[in-house]
Amino acid sequence: MLNWRRDPGYEQRLQKLRLETEQSRERTKLIESEILRVRSESEQIEKEIEQLDRENAREKALSALIRQRCFPPESSSIPPQPLESDCGSSWS
Repeated sequence: MLNWRRDPGYEQRLQKLRLETEQSRERTKLIESEILRVRSESEQIEKEIEQLDRENAREKALSALIRQRCFPPESSSIPPQPLESDCGSSWS
C-alpha cells in the first residue's frame, strides 16, 4: 500500500493559480476593450482626415477660381512683353 500524505500547500497553490487565471482573464478583457476603443477612434480620425482632404481640395479649387476671375493675367502688375510688330511701329 502507498504511503500517501496530502500536500499541505496544494489547496493554497491551486487557489492562487485560480485567482491569477481570473485576473489574467480580466486583464485580457480590458485590453480587448481598449483595442476596440482605439480602433474605433482610429476609424473616426480616418473619416475626419478624408473629410478634411475633400474640404482642402474644394478650397484649392475655389481659390484658383477666385484668382482666375479676380486677377486675370491682363491685370498683372508686370507689363506685358511687346510684340515685335508693335516695337517697330511705335519707335519709327
